[in-house]
Amino acid sequence: MIWVFDLDNTLHDATPYIFPQINRGMTSYLEEHLCLGREEADRLRRHYWARYGATLQGMIRHHGTNPQHFLEQTHDFQDLSALVVRSPGLRSALRMIRGEKVVFTNAPLSYAREVLQILGIGDLFGAVYSIEHSGFRPKPDPHGFRRIFRKAGIAPSKAVMVEDTLENLKSAKSLGMKTVWISSSGKRPSFVDLIVPSIRDLARRQYKLKK
Repeated sequence: MIWVFDLDNTLHDATPYIFPQINRGMTSYLEEHLCLGREEADRLRRHYWARYGATLQGMIRHHGTNPQHFLEQTHDFQDLSALVVRSPGLRSALRMIRGEKVVFTNAPLSYAREVLQILGIGDLFGAVYSIEHSGFRPKPDPHGFRRIFRKAGIAPSKAVMVEDTLENLKSAKSLGMKTVWISSSGKRPSFVDLIVPSIRDLARRQYKLKK
């Protein structure tokens, strides 16, 4: 079994510090490069994120934005280690999960690798697949999934997607993957095979996916 892990809000908590900084950076980018007011730039950022799963995809489709430049400008952190919220016991929990592990994130590769290094878990993953590897077709776009799976030689029927975002899990399930939702929700959508609040809980309950 191959475990495909999302990064932000799955392997660490990006909500308190990292996401707000990225959102501010993206809003500033739209404000500057599209000549928009702050409020309109923020509204457009949110719109593209909701429609495409990533603001970058909207910028590429509608404005011809250079994706590398956008990612460099919006993921420029002075001290990323000070922003990463670590979950106690994460490394031990990941080591308990049996099978090959890879990361598939909508974030840029340099950021993903740095976060994994800060968390002290980079060596536990056979590969890190980022938005660059998906051809800038972010989750939940099935095209991005298929592109990465072809590159990695992953058969969806033998893989498990571990994610915090339901739309991404819905796409994963449609491709034939098993799905794990990192959430404290009590309601399990039909396309979710297992709900757990943390990776530590997944390590304890992974056997349920084999039934």
